[in-house]
Amino acid sequence: MSDPTPRYQELRIPSLARVEGETALHLRIHDGTVTEARLKIYEPPRFFEAFLRGRAHTEPPDLTSRICGICPVAYQMSACRAIEDACGVVVDGQLAALRRLLYCGEWIESQTLHIHMLHAPDFLGEDDVIGLSRSHPEHVKRGLRLKQTGNAVVELLGGRAIHPVNVRIGGFHRAPTRAELSPLEERLRTALDDAWDTVRWVAGFEFPDAECDADLLALAEEDTYAIESGLPTVLPYDETLPPYSFPLRDFTEHVAEEQVSHSTALHSRLDGRRHLTGSLARWAVSGHLLSPLALQAAREAGLGDPLSRAGVGRAEVCRNPYRSILVRAVEVLYAVEEALRIIAEYERPASPYVEVPARAGIGHGATEAPRGLLYHRYAFDGGGRVTDARIVPPTAQNQGAIEEDLRRLVQAGLDRGEGSEAELTRLCERAVRNHDPCISCSAHFLELDIERTH
Repeated sequence: MSDPTPRYQELRIPSLARVEGETALHLRIHDGTVTEARLKIYEPPRFFEAFLRGRAHTEPPDLTSRICGICPVAYQMSACRAIEDACGVVVDGQLAALRRLLYCGEWIESQTLHIHMLHAPDFLGEDDVIGLSRSHPEHVKRGLRLKQTGNAVVELLGGRAIHPVNVRIGGFHRAPTRAELSPLEERLRTALDDAWDTVRWVAGFEFPDAECDADLLALAEEDTYAIESGLPTVLPYDETLPPYSFPLRDFTEHVAEEQVSHSTALHSRLDGRRHLTGSLARWAVSGHLLSPLALQAAREAGLGDPLSRAGVGRAEVCRNPYRSILVRAVEVLYAVEEALRIIAEYERPASPYVEVPARAGIGHGATEAPRGLLYHRYAFDGGGRVTDARIVPPTAQNQGAIEEDLRRLVQAGLDRGEGSEAELTRLCERAVRNHDPCISCSAHFLELDIERTH
């Protein structure tokens, strides 16, 4: 006679070192069916939004850059745009070009880090980049060269490679001369070849079949691939719903955050639905606006020809999270090419910044961090002091989609007979890394609990 008492199994993964942050995963399986997948983020509260209150309007860019050591430029740029929006100031011309150049540097170094150091080992049967450096040393060396080039761009414009100090509202504390930018050109030309080789290398990986059933959200601009500005644009997963955009000031009316019991991080819903932001979303929304060279690379990599977001259907959009590494490789190539273009057209501005006088108001800013859309909103009193701050990072927006990916992936593994602790652990780790979550900037741990009942 079978035992009617439910049986439980708990699996703990003591360390997951190829994501940025601390997280745990709890799976509940009943009679072979995955009924629940919870991504538990247990990093301690950091209170950035709270301690911004009372600060001068000049302070958020430097303070918020400390939120992340991987993409500080994204936090600085989103903060600057929100403050300038509140103060009625537009930064354009060569200062806007320098900001895009700085952001290109961050895209190069961050996406390259993910591709070569964090994600590629999953496709090549290695546990980590140390193993990869033994089996594929030339690829690791190329990745290091690319990352060093991205760091060099950020360091020259930002004053240092991590947590730049040369950025300020209205522009920069100091603008480089044309001669100072010239040495970057030789490094970027070499990086262009390295980026091409990376696309071809990644295109040779084996990609399991998978689909993320979430809406895609990314910034969009009329005539360029959105990086440092744009209009939030949605490609719904439901084919009966047309693509649509909304003003940035309405962001929190569409993207609603909620606290969940199993995580210290907020979860987000886009108009009541799961959504995903990041490289796959950018490619779907604005891939047609990449440069001819980047589009050629995308075609050679098997990504096909992107369509204008008007009329795009689900069948034409890449929703396979495993293939996100391909899009990241194409974006690195584009960022290198874009950096070369900006430097070639650069003329030093008469002033490194425009004045941004304080005034009462509410401002909104968003940019495309490597991991996706990053939104900032600030309210100021008449003296320019912050009275309220709201920051919505991309990983918090992606958590719902990641959880559903994990549930479906584990279910497929169980259906194939892959039910051992080791097999499910491998599946889950790989699925999480597909999305390159940046949860915090401290230690990295994943603890996986599997609860089975019969």
